[in-house]
Amino acid sequence: MKGAAAGTPRAPSLVPVLRAAGGYTVSSAAEQEAVQDPEREAVQDPGTVAAVRAEIVEVRRTGHAEAQRAAAPAPAVWPGAPMPLGARFRVGPNGVAGTNFALWAGGAEAVELCLFDERGAETRCPLTELTHEIWHGFVPGVRPGQRYGYRVHGRWDPWTGARWNAAKLLLDPYARAVDGTFTLPPEVYGHVRDWPDQHVADTVRDDRDSAPYVPKGVVVHDDDDWVEDRRPKTPWADSVIYELHVRGFTKLHPDIPRELRGTYAGLAHPAAIEHLTRLGVTAVELLPVHQFAHEDHLLRRGLHNHWGYNSIGYFAPHAGYSASGTAGQQVGEFKRMVRALHDAGIEVILDVVYNHTAEAGELGPMLSLRGIDNRGYYRLEGDPRRYADYTGCGNTLHVVQPQVLRLITDSLRYWVTEMGVDGFRFDLAAALARSMHDVDMLSPFLAVIAQDPVLRRVKLIAEPWDVGNGGYQVGAFPPLWTEWNDRYRDAVRDFWRGALPDVRDLGYRLTGSSDLYAWGGRRPYASVNFVTAHDGFTLRDLVSYEQKHNESNGEGNRDGTNDNRAWNCGVEGESDDPEINALRRRQLRNLLTTLLLSTGVPMLVAGDEMGRTQGGNNNAYCQDNETGWVDWSLLDQPQWRELTALTARVLTLRRTHPVLRRRAFFSGRAQAPDGLRDLAWFARDGREMTESDWYAPAATLGLYLSGRDIPGRDARGEPVTDDSFLAVLHAGAERTSFALPGAPWADAYELVLDTSREEQAEAPGTVLDGGTEVTVPARSVLLLRVVE
Repeated sequence: MKGAAAGTPRAPSLVPVLRAAGGYTVSSAAEQEAVQDPEREAVQDPGTVAAVRAEIVEVRRTGHAEAQRAAAPAPAVWPGAPMPLGARFRVGPNGVAGTNFALWAGGAEAVELCLFDERGAETRCPLTELTHEIWHGFVPGVRPGQRYGYRVHGRWDPWTGARWNAAKLLLDPYARAVDGTFTLPPEVYGHVRDWPDQHVADTVRDDRDSAPYVPKGVVVHDDDDWVEDRRPKTPWADSVIYELHVRGFTKLHPDIPRELRGTYAGLAHPAAIEHLTRLGVTAVELLPVHQFAHEDHLLRRGLHNHWGYNSIGYFAPHAGYSASGTAGQQVGEFKRMVRALHDAGIEVILDVVYNHTAEAGELGPMLSLRGIDNRGYYRLEGDPRRYADYTGCGNTLHVVQPQVLRLITDSLRYWVTEMGVDGFRFDLAAALARSMHDVDMLSPFLAVIAQDPVLRRVKLIAEPWDVGNGGYQVGAFPPLWTEWNDRYRDAVRDFWRGALPDVRDLGYRLTGSSDLYAWGGRRPYASVNFVTAHDGFTLRDLVSYEQKHNESNGEGNRDGTNDNRAWNCGVEGESDDPEINALRRRQLRNLLTTLLLSTGVPMLVAGDEMGRTQGGNNNAYCQDNETGWVDWSLLDQPQWRELTALTARVLTLRRTHPVLRRRAFFSGRAQAPDGLRDLAWFARDGREMTESDWYAPAATLGLYLSGRDIPGRDARGEPVTDDSFLAVLHAGAERTSFALPGAPWADAYELVLDTSREEQAEAPGTVLDGGTEVTVPARSVLLLRVVE
C-alpha cells in the first residue's frame, strides 16, 4: 500500500465487494447498475445475462476453496531484500541457498508469491515485507528452474483505473525466463471477456483462476558472466545493418539441422553465420526477441504474431525460439548465439518494444503489469477506464513514472551486461520521449539514457515517430541517437519509379541528410538509410506490386499501408514475361546499389539480397509460414545468386573505401587551389548542377565523391585518403549519354559497376577518358573510379 512504512508486514486480504439480492457478488459499478436497473437489463438477452452471472456466482463460490485445497503448505519466507527486483538465486543468511523475490506493486494491498511444481500444483507464499512500494521475501531452498508467478490483491474499481484481481496469476515483469505459451482463453482476462454488453465488460470482474492457462516465470542462475572483449565494437560509420527474424531467417535453411531451425541455436549455426560474413554485414538487427504473446484476434483466426511486437517479458528471451528448453535453457542458448556472432565480427542489435505491452486496451487480457498496478504502469486517459494509445496497440507505458523508467533501463542494461548485445532499435521511440502528452527531447527517458554509463556507450537507434499528435520526429533525436530515416526510403523509391517532382530531397538523402542531422555534433551516421524494412514490401515485391495483397491476414486487406511508392514494371504480381522479369531484377540492382553507396548507415532486410517475396503482402506480421520465412532455395537460381553477389561486391567496395563511409558531412567547398571539392553534382551534359537544376525533375544525376581530403584520422593518426568516385544514376526508360567531368575532377575513369549487367561477379574494368561521353543504359547505375 502506498505510504506504508518500510518493512511493515502486510497480510493478504480479499477485495471487499458488495452483494446484490440473490447472494452473488457485485464487483463493479456497471454490474451494480445492471442489477439495480431492470429496464437497462432488459436491453440485453436475459438468458445470456443470467447464464454469465450464474457462472460468475459459481466460480466465486468454489474457486477460492478449490485453490486452497490444491495448495501445498507454504514454505518459510524470510524478509529478503527489495533490490534487485525480480527473482535472484543467491546464498542467503547463514549460508542458506534460496531465491530472493522482489516486486514493485505500489498500490497493492497484498502480494502472494506462487510457486509451481512439475505437475502444476501451486504453493502460495505471502510476501509480508514492503519497502518503498516493493514487496519482497527470500525463500530458502528455491533454486534455478523453479516456476513462479504473483497474485496481487487490491481494489477492483476500473472507474478509477484500479484493476487488481488476485484470481489472475501474473508474470513477473523482471522474469529472466518464461515457460509456457499464452493462449488467451476467457480465464486470463481480469474482466468477464464475454459479458454481453461490451461497453461495460471491462468493469465486470472475472474471478476464475488463470493459473492453469498462463506461462510462468522461471528462476535463472546468474552463472554465465559476459566477456567484454568479445564485442566487435564496430564504429557507426563502418556499420552495415541486416534486419532479420530469428525464426524466419533459419526456418527453411537446408544446411541447418532440422531441430535447430527457427531457433537461437539455428542462427548461431555456421551455415547461417557464413551467409552473413560472405555478404559483408557488420550487425544483425533482430526483430523482437523479448517474450511476447499472440493477440486474441489472431488466435481466433488460427494465426500467430510472427514479428513479435507484442512484448510481455522485457528480460526473457522468447521461449519459442529456444531449441534447448524453456526452463531457463533459453537464456544460455541466446548467449551462445551472441558469442557465435561476435566471434564472426557481427554485432547484435535488438529491436525492442517498450512503448506498449501485450495487455492491449481495457478489453485486453490481464497477464502482468495491468494486474500488478494498472495506474502505476500505463498512461490512462482523463477517464481512467481508458488507456492513452500513442502506439496503435491499445496501451502506452507511462515512461515518466519512476518504476516504469526503472523497468526499461534495468532491462536494457541486463541485455547489454549479461546477455552481451551491442545496441537497440527502439520501436515507436517517440512514444518513449513523451513527457506528459507531447514529445519532449528533454524527457526523463532520453535524459536517463544520456547519462547512463552503460547505455550511452551502445548503439541506439530510434524509430522516430509514433501514431499520436506530433509524433513524427525524424531528425529531432539527441546526438547519441541514430534514426531510421524514412525520408531516405521515400526519396529513393520515388526516384527509381520516376515520381520525384524535383531532385532536391534526393541530393540530401544520398549524402547523409545534413538538412536533418547536421546539428548538435551529429554525424552522417545519424541516418539509418533503408529502402525496405520488415513492415512493407520486400525489395522484390516493391518492383513487382503496386498494391498490397494482405488477404491472408484475415482483415479484408484493410491492414498495412497504402503508401507503397512502388512500381510493378508493367504487370501486377508474378510474371512469365522475360523482359518484365529482367527489368525487375535491374531495378533491384539499382535500389541495392543506391542504398549501399549512400552516405549514412545502410540497412538491408534479410532475403532482399536474394529476391525474397511475400507475394505482395506488405504487413506479414502474422505470417509464421513460408510467406514470412526466407526461402533459401532462391539461391539455387542463377539470377538470385547474381543479385547476392552484387550485394556482396558493393559491400566490399564500401568496406575498402572510406570515401563511401564518411564520418563527417560534406562541405561542398574547395579544399585546394585547383578548385576540387569533396562533393560535386553534375548534370547529364557534364556541367555542375545549378540551383535551377535542383528545382526541376531529372532522371539522370552524377555524384562525385572526392577521396583526397576526407575529414578525420585513421587508427594510427594518419590523414585518411582514398580513391575518388563518380556515380551516375539514370532512372530514365531510355538510354542516355553522360559527359564525364574532366580536369580537375579526373583525367580518366575506370568503370567499376554497371547495374544494367546481369552478371556482377567482377568489375567491368573499362577505362574512359575524362571529358568524353559515356552511354548510360536505361534505368541503371554506373560507378566509376577516378584513375590517377
